[in-house]
Amino acid sequence: MKNTALLVIDFINDIVHAKGKITATAAFVEKNNVIENTNRVIAFARKNNIAIAFVKVGFSASYVECPSHSPVFGKAKEWKAFQLNTWGTDFYEKLDVQTTDFVIVKHRVSAFYATALEPFLRANQIQNLILTGVSTDMAIQTTAREAHDRDYRVIIVGDACGAGSEESHQFTLKELQRIAEITTAINLDTNLFTKI
Repeated sequence: MKNTALLVIDFINDIVHAKGKITATAAFVEKNNVIENTNRVIAFARKNNIAIAFVKVGFSASYVECPSHSPVFGKAKEWKAFQLNTWGTDFYEKLDVQTTDFVIVKHRVSAFYATALEPFLRANQIQNLILTGVSTDMAIQTTAREAHDRDYRVIIVGDACGAGSEESHQFTLKELQRIAEITTAINLDTNLFTKI
């Protein structure tokens, strides 16, 4: 499994904590035990020496990287959301992030766009990507589609992802079956990696 990496995307306070600034997915994440399922995937990765990258969206205090015209990020500066080095962009306290873990900061929806992700994957000779995170219909979908087009094998852990609604979550997973394998946290070590 040395050619496999786990991406844990956008589990930051501003997104998944009830007191965050942009909390459309927070209720879904809590109701569906998404953090607990993600921690199960992280534990599996650590046990099997799978490379892990924790990805977070964030902007500097000046918001110079933030596109004000964006329907997604346009209000971030006004709401002081996603500001780096604040509680809002800290990873959620129940997420199993360790001080030695690799962290990637992104300024857009995709984990690939203008980030250190591609050098990380190339340096570690990664061919297979496991995706967890929020939201299923935004960062997960965008990253999965881009990973597919870069010739990575994509595995999405459905119960370790969250969206604003169950309907949106399920619809997106169904659509992504065309380019990715969809599994669950409990099934990772029972059938998925026999094929790697």
